[in-house]
Amino acid sequence: MRQIVLLKDIPDLSEIKIDSETRVPRLEGVKRRISDVDKRALEAAIKIKESAGGEVLALSMGDEKTRTSMLEALAMGADAAYVVDEPQFRGLDTNATSRVLEAAVKKIGGYDLVLAGEMTLDSLSSAVGPRLAELLNLPQLTYVKELRVENGRVRAIRDMEDMDEVAEAKLPALVTVVREINEPRIPSLMNIMKAKKKPQTVWTAPDLGLNPDEVKAMSHVRVLSIKAPKVERKQIKVEADTVEEAAAKLARYLVGEGVLK
Repeated sequence: MRQIVLLKDIPDLSEIKIDSETRVPRLEGVKRRISDVDKRALEAAIKIKESAGGEVLALSMGDEKTRTSMLEALAMGADAAYVVDEPQFRGLDTNATSRVLEAAVKKIGGYDLVLAGEMTLDSLSSAVGPRLAELLNLPQLTYVKELRVENGRVRAIRDMEDMDEVAEAKLPALVTVVREINEPRIPSLMNIMKAKKKPQTVWTAPDLGLNPDEVKAMSHVRVLSIKAPKVERKQIKVEADTVEEAAAKLARYLVGEGVLK
């Protein structure tokens, strides 16, 4: 089994602060980490490797900070990491990103399974995995919460919200997983030290045979700004001598504000 896991490093959402004047997120000094659902895809791949053998290869797009984030993937159990570090590819939408990842996956070659999280937690987009599957002409199983590989096929239980669906596909295939599939392992200190010795390969656009201008032309979505919603607080203070009286006053305030009927 040779598996490629798509990983995206994003700002640590717990550390992001909002500027009170501009309502713009402050990203200066915020640490980057692998998106949580992507990390679960990596854990699923490592478990398959532990049972069926083979290797796990981590693939990401980013910059020099991304290479640092990939050390966590290597410490968890990935055998090697590949990072597409092309300055002209910053800010691509999911369509253009999928085209870059297609070229990277083809350059790696010889894979049995491509895994990814069903969405990344910064943009909440679920488009890259399915788009990539179409470009690679692979069968795709999305929203997978249980996964098993045997006899050249992948068998999955898909979370369809109101029901579970059992689906199979012939390898090679692409799978996107949901958060419920597993709990990612915490690397040991020894594995963290070993991660620094594992290979990391960095590619630019020419390495993948891509023309940056052509790739950017495939990007159809442009983010103009990101701002937190404006919240105005009325600062109503509930004062009472007993819990019952406080609850009654709070209920009246909520009804008056239209929160409750």
